[in-house]
Amino acid sequence: MTVLKPLIEQRADPHIYKHTDGYYYFTASVPAYDGVELRRAKTIAELATAEPVMVWKKPDTGPYSDLIWAPEIHFNQGAWYVYFAAAPSREIKNDLFQHRMYAISCKDDNPVAGQWTFEGQVDSGIDTFCLDATTFTHNDVLYYVWAQKEEGIRGNSNLYIAPMKTPTEIEGEPVRLTIPEYDWEIIGFWVNEGPSIVKHGGKIFMTYSASATDENYAMGLLWADEDADLLDPASWTKSKEPVLRSSPDYNIFGPGHNSFTKAEDGETDLLVYHARTYTEIEGDPLWDPNRHTFVKKLKWGEDGMPIFGDAALDD
Repeated sequence: MTVLKPLIEQRADPHIYKHTDGYYYFTASVPAYDGVELRRAKTIAELATAEPVMVWKKPDTGPYSDLIWAPEIHFNQGAWYVYFAAAPSREIKNDLFQHRMYAISCKDDNPVAGQWTFEGQVDSGIDTFCLDATTFTHNDVLYYVWAQKEEGIRGNSNLYIAPMKTPTEIEGEPVRLTIPEYDWEIIGFWVNEGPSIVKHGGKIFMTYSASATDENYAMGLLWADEDADLLDPASWTKSKEPVLRSSPDYNIFGPGHNSFTKAEDGETDLLVYHARTYTEIEGDPLWDPNRHTFVKKLKWGEDGMPIFGDAALDD
């Protein structure tokens, strides 16, 4: 049993992608929320000391000129894409920021050293607060999954899925998969956000995060059979309990907004997430920079379900 230490400090919403070139690519929200930063390394451990490169900086004004949140790097249909959320300002309207979803692309082999192109907004067809987009491919279909506010539903965000026509354009109507409903999902804020996908044993698993971004932040889980219609909400089962939550005995608080990657052996699944090491936050937790990136092994039970374990232990 190993008590975990942060892999990278002050990097929230961490995303690690292992590419076919043998490199790991890392991106996350930076404390200034001012752009998209990438790192590249041959091993997970080396990401900690890899040189961070700001591959895209926000403009000074305009609809995507502030609060660059939760970038994710993906290689879709032969090119690199980073999906992220951005707002026109820090103004709050109707209790929410004004984020929309955007993408940048790169056709170079090494995206850290390559040229990036701003692709514009990824429009969900719903003109409300939205963020935390991820993508995955299944049965040759590229899917987009994200969090968004829907009028008439209490809370900040629900989770939605849609197929993509291109890596920057969804196709058809968004399908709502889950809303904040359980007690552990509605502490401080009613939130379902930060979805991420991992496949195992004939099933597709979707993690997400819920509640306020303090020590109450926790991770939930949806799953569907790989042969099911992923655009049918009835295909998905939702855990009534969180699968990862604070570990006060070890001073790990608010684990969440995770991603998945593979270890160097190409087989072991790894869980990547952020957490704080204290609860005494002054002011709004959003402006506290000390959400650190952690990585731990993800185990699997005999029933094929993921075992997340303790947020502080790599057991």
